[in-house]
Amino acid sequence: MKADIVVDTKGMACPMPIVKAKKALDSLEAGQVMEVLSTDKGSLNDFQAWVKQTNNELISHEEQNGVYKFLVKKK
Repeated sequence: MKADIVVDTKGMACPMPIVKAKKALDSLEAGQVMEVLSTDKGSLNDFQAWVKQTNNELISHEEQNGVYKFLVKKK
């Protein structure tokens, strides 16, 4: 799936990946997809909780070579 916007938060510690993701998500229309890249080990739990709290959809998440990639669909 192709993202409408990519947010690179590699090297940032909590809570910055969520802060940057929220700002980017606010600029999207409903149905658009945001990709977030993070190296923060806690980001998996953070993003799962944040997406649930904001009623958006976590389409997928994966980890490759220490980089976490999240696809979030705005509702």
